[in-house]
Amino acid sequence: MTSIHVTDPAKAHAFYTDILGFETLMAMPEYNLFIVKSKDPADKAGLLLEPSDHPLAKAYMEGLHQEGHAMIVFGVSSVQEEYERLVSLGVVFNQEPQEGPDGSISAILNDTVGNFVQLHQD
Repeated sequence: MTSIHVTDPAKAHAFYTDILGFETLMAMPEYNLFIVKSKDPADKAGLLLEPSDHPLAKAYMEGLHQEGHAMIVFGVSSVQEEYERLVSLGVVFNQEPQEGPDGSISAILNDTVGNFVQLHQD
């Protein structure tokens, strides 16, 4: 399991499941606890949507956001297809799909809960 700090775990859960396509691994709203996972059965990693109420976490998160850096990177089979699908759902991108010097393709979106998320295709 890994975690990502978010400003609102319940809102993050909705975005990560309804928009990005993750599925719920655990949801305990009474404890502000939400964990999502990939729909791919081979991918067993969970992603904890962690409240950003700790001062160090909040400062780190805000610093990355101000610099425009992605907090987390998700691999996808086609960045262009995901970009088009997400734009049609109203997702805001800070960087449209771009090819890097190594031939990889990436795009950066705003997850609405304090983070930029990079989509990456090798």
